[in-house]
Amino acid sequence: MAIQKNITIDGIDVPFKASAAVPRLYRLKFRRDIYQDFAALQKSVGENTEESSALDIESLEVFENIAYIMAKHADAAIPASPDEWLEQFNTFSIYEILPQLIDLWGLNVETQVQSKKNIARLTDR
Repeated sequence: MAIQKNITIDGIDVPFKASAAVPRLYRLKFRRDIYQDFAALQKSVGENTEESSALDIESLEVFENIAYIMAKHADAAIPASPDEWLEQFNTFSIYEILPQLIDLWGLNVETQVQSKKNIARLTDR
């Protein structure tokens, strides 16, 4: 079951979607593992403040790629490249957007875990 949430970026409501398809879409587009990238990104951001952050250029690119895939998954009309998609925004803070994406991703993972437990209970009968 997919979970969708609108996040305001630079005054624009942008739909983001998390589902089991996101890791595959991310892997196909960027040839990277979204789980490893999310974990590294969370570690780099620290306490979600600019002062405690250890963000480097690679972390920023990972954030942009994850945001792009989740937005593209929610809206097929989004351009074919992250660069084109990012062109519609002025500068925005990763520290405002990333926690919301992490929450959305966490809700999606939580839903999948609950589903597996429910299926296991049905097969035990």
